[in-house]
Amino acid sequence: MRKRLLRWFVFLGILTTTLILLEGGYDRWLLMFCGSWGAFSLVTLLSIDDDLVRERFRPPTAGADRVWLRAIQLIALTHLVVGALDAGRWHIAPVPEWLRGPSLIAMLAFASLITLSMRANRFFSSVVRIQEDRGHRLVDTGPYAIVRHPGYLGMIFAIPFSAVALGSWFAVGLGLLYSALIIRRVRFEDAFLQGNLQGYRSYAGRVRYRLVPGAW
Repeated sequence: MRKRLLRWFVFLGILTTTLILLEGGYDRWLLMFCGSWGAFSLVTLLSIDDDLVRERFRPPTAGADRVWLRAIQLIALTHLVVGALDAGRWHIAPVPEWLRGPSLIAMLAFASLITLSMRANRFFSSVVRIQEDRGHRLVDTGPYAIVRHPGYLGMIFAIPFSAVALGSWFAVGLGLLYSALIIRRVRFEDAFLQGNLQGYRSYAGRVRYRLVPGAW
């Protein structure tokens, strides 16, 4: 527990300090933004077991989709950098202030879906692989009883709303690119699991939709 809290404290400190430096100062929006991500990350770290923490942050292999994963991670980081710079220094494509508060709430709502998915699925890895070393098995409970990739659904919306909360339409554009890459990853991972995880093809027949019930 102490190690998790230390990791969280370091993460929040680095995030807040970096964004303040990029913005050239801080205001209530930046503090609320960092506090929101801090709350989400703390709840997530305290909700999952040590084995999943290791799998999320130090998976033993690069997985089957390593190149696109690096692109996704880079864009997620870049949306923070560009958002902070535009909100604090550039002021080229500012988001109206009345949008930032509701977007912060929406960001947390969709981020909570990621946490719920991790709590339901202890095999929620950051890489696409069959985790034979961890006794990988099909999970079809919790949000997985409704759609096959609830965690990705949370990611698709959390990052664009994060960009709006930061206050930059440039960052929103990057957030939408991130979402497009996550949708591509859903297609890739779903096909991978159908071909490699025992019982997944049958599960896909029962739970027909990957992200949105009644649509896709």
